[in-house]
Amino acid sequence: MKRLLALASMLVFTGAFAADLPSQSAAPVGKSTDHRYLIERTFPPGALAGLDAATKRKVNANNAIVGVHWIESYANADKTKTFCIYEGPSEAAVRKAAELNRLPVDSITEVPVTLSPR
Repeated sequence: MKRLLALASMLVFTGAFAADLPSQSAAPVGKSTDHRYLIERTFPPGALAGLDAATKRKVNANNAIVGVHWIESYANADKTKTFCIYEGPSEAAVRKAAELNRLPVDSITEVPVTLSPR
């Protein structure tokens, strides 16, 4: 019962922060046709300063047009390089999503294998 209450609490709090997170893939279990990609981007200094919830919603809406899902991004200390994980049907779709969002693309690498310390 304690586990159930803890899980329910976690789900309630997760929803409160969901608007500020990149979208997650909603493919049915066992039916994923998406591929996972690592996208490297270079930005001019200060370009990421305006990355707010509204901008993220717009990016996610444009991504959805071509069936692409933004999973997570990492930035270097001066926020001039990002390394983003996306899911999508193809590299071409990921490139189209970047074009729709006017985002630079230095490289795209498909990363189908997950390596974990566990």
